[in-house]
Amino acid sequence: MTTVTDLSQPSESSIRDIVRQVISELRSGAIGAETAAPKRPSNAGKHGVFENVNEAVAASQEAFEQLERLGLEGRRKAIGHIRRISIEQCEELGRKEFEETQIGRLEHKIEKLKILGERTPGVEFLSSEVFSGDHGLAVIEHAPFGVIGAVTPITHSLPTITGNAVSMIASGNTVIVNPHPGGKRIAAEGVRLFNQAIHRDIGIDNLVSVIAEPTLETAADLFAHRGVKLICVTGGPAVARAALQSSKRAIVAGPGNPPVVVDESADLDRAARSIIYGASYDNNLLCISEKQVFVVASVFDQLMAAMERFGALRLTAAQVDALTKRAIVEVGEANHRHLAPCKELLGKDASLLAHAAGATHRDGLELVYGETDVSNPFVAVEQMMPFVPFVRCRNVDEAIDRAHESEHGFRHTAIIHSNNVRNMTRMGRLLDTTLFIKNGPCVAGLGLGGEGYLSFSIATPTGEGVTTPLTFTRQRRCTLVEDLRILGTATV
Repeated sequence: MTTVTDLSQPSESSIRDIVRQVISELRSGAIGAETAAPKRPSNAGKHGVFENVNEAVAASQEAFEQLERLGLEGRRKAIGHIRRISIEQCEELGRKEFEETQIGRLEHKIEKLKILGERTPGVEFLSSEVFSGDHGLAVIEHAPFGVIGAVTPITHSLPTITGNAVSMIASGNTVIVNPHPGGKRIAAEGVRLFNQAIHRDIGIDNLVSVIAEPTLETAADLFAHRGVKLICVTGGPAVARAALQSSKRAIVAGPGNPPVVVDESADLDRAARSIIYGASYDNNLLCISEKQVFVVASVFDQLMAAMERFGALRLTAAQVDALTKRAIVEVGEANHRHLAPCKELLGKDASLLAHAAGATHRDGLELVYGETDVSNPFVAVEQMMPFVPFVRCRNVDEAIDRAHESEHGFRHTAIIHSNNVRNMTRMGRLLDTTLFIKNGPCVAGLGLGGEGYLSFSIATPTGEGVTTPLTFTRQRRCTLVEDLRILGTATV
């Protein structure tokens, strides 16, 4: 006789046997051993420096998943270490960047790292929006993208990485940087220091990564990698165009050629001091720096005298011509041939420019300047060196129109010195720039001597402006229907 077991009605003893067997198998690890996904090897210990994009993306994805589990407090601790290192080691890191890149001014390399540590916004920018009503509750959160691919320039190699890393990690992302080859060593050293400190504290490595030997090919690989969810580019026209052509969403901080207008109502002493300070800052490497000045004829000579009085060196017409021939050169081939600053003079000291112009220079010289006409290449080219051309204009309308032409529609930065609100308004509307500074140096637009927060990634082509943690988030709406209503008639 065959005994049939009724599986739909298990006995009490059989249930106990099944439970014992399950517990035993859980303890021995037998259950799920065949189906469990193999554990990925950890990338901890690399401290963010990788030889290729695939390795960097794998490590960044692992770090992103770990950061998600730590929440806002984990992000706050991570960016705290980046800020601390930027402040405490600004002199050493700034000196190493200056020694590697050989452009700009040492004191400003140091200062940029220090002020980024102090002024870059963090998790405090991430506030949620809440809608409560008869139909329930909706919360708009700012969620991360994941792994971000970034390209940074030689002009501010580690400062750009530092500012971006703080904003991107504050918003819950990780970032892989393809730095300019001319600043790759300082980029790798800074990233290594950041990750070592973060890993010791919260146990996560590679929140910010760098490609050790960056090339155009590694940048293309970063743009195209499926694991990279967002692109952020800070650089010149070529890299900006490449990012805009990517299929991914891109945040692009492109070129600028900021003009200055000085009208007859301006405080000329203040204007001269502001132009000297802004145009000479880090030898004019900032994309927001004063590049060309358009001055109303009735005050032109007074302003030129004020510039000299406050320490700038005025070049003669012949010296301006000599400098122009040395400093602005043709590059590229065929249809791509165009004028550009000479690499040998880019970001070099004003005394070297004076020597190239045939002028007698002096120690401590910050800026050289001279009168030109509007056709001089220094007016149209983003020169990134401490020489500023001054163009005489009949009236303020001509000055504003000339400024508009020279800015090339980049809509990046413009500056005016005026006490006439109508002139300020006309210029602001016509140029429609992301930064518009009145009666101060260009750096006031980033909160240095003015109000506001700091970042060296200013997204003009894509419209995000001065980047913050919110720039690197996507909106996520969480909706709860009917329940948790605070207002309305309760049902008993």
